[in-house]
Amino acid sequence: MNLPRVAAAVLLLAGLAACSPQRPPVGVQGDPERGRIAVTQYACQSCHIIPGVSGSKVYVGRPLEDMARRKVLAGSLPHDQANLVRWIRDPQSIDPETAMPNMGVSERDALDISAFLLTR
Repeated sequence: MNLPRVAAAVLLLAGLAACSPQRPPVGVQGDPERGRIAVTQYACQSCHIIPGVSGSKVYVGRPLEDMARRKVLAGSLPHDQANLVRWIRDPQSIDPETAMPNMGVSERDALDISAFLLTR
């Protein structure tokens, strides 16, 4: 057995696993890959750090990581995909004092963005 070759193979497989797209939790609708593209198109990384999306170096909004594990959104809204879509589409309808702007996100894009975020 050639130990350096085995170690290299293990590292290669681990790297490939880390690069593969993550699947959203069971029951989540939308297309995470389209959501990743939409996150960039709506410039969400201008205010948020988002795993898998480059560009953010500011801390205006909360980092958008571990979204599937969160219990609440916007401080008090029960966390589920429907509420995440509502928040993405019209944050002021949930919290009139929020700094998050209404970006005019379509229903389809919000569903895809939420699917993407729920894989982070």
